[in-house]
Amino acid sequence: MKLYGYYRSSTSYRLRCALELKGLDYENVPVNLLKTEQKSEAFTARNAFGSVPMLETDHGDKAQSMAIIEWLDEAYPEKPLLPSDPEQRYLARELAYAIATELHAPLNLPVLKFLKEQYGKSQDEIDDWYRHWLARTLDPLEQRLAQVGAGDFLFDAPGFFEVVLMPQMYNARRFAFDFSDKPHMTRIEAACLALPEFQRAHPDAQPDNPEQKDS
Repeated sequence: MKLYGYYRSSTSYRLRCALELKGLDYENVPVNLLKTEQKSEAFTARNAFGSVPMLETDHGDKAQSMAIIEWLDEAYPEKPLLPSDPEQRYLARELAYAIATELHAPLNLPVLKFLKEQYGKSQDEIDDWYRHWLARTLDPLEQRLAQVGAGDFLFDAPGFFEVVLMPQMYNARRFAFDFSDKPHMTRIEAACLALPEFQRAHPDAQPDNPEQKDS
């Protein structure tokens, strides 16, 4: 498989986490979002959404990260990301989709560029926008984690939820979001970052990270 993505893209990051946790081999193919390579004619001919990630598989090119992750669990059932119990599966989806559906749209790069270029917003104003929407979802998410008694992970091992949470926390920290009142999230983050699968998936370890090239 080939994963077309961008090192700092949260959706690319979540798919790297999923592939690593499932132990699936893949080749990382960088797509530079800052140069809009994802909008090229060659790329959109394969992925009409003109977005990353795109996963090249023996069954064709796959787009949309959440759909890809669930497809991976169905096509490669070993090391499942979703638990077998239907109530646990629901809980994992509830929390993961809260992040994926509520935060990705208002916080992705095209929206932030639109705020700056079309409405003349300053970087400080854009950062405030970013943190505002983060709080609207991450505050109740922390409450849900407390309600269900989450430990180092939502369940016994990292899976579907952690794959989606980790990239969002990474991007939130880039915008100086305050996690001091979110002990459940920060505990899960620390437990994940201690694992080699998440270390390999981290933006700092990707070949298209400029700092990685300079190191």
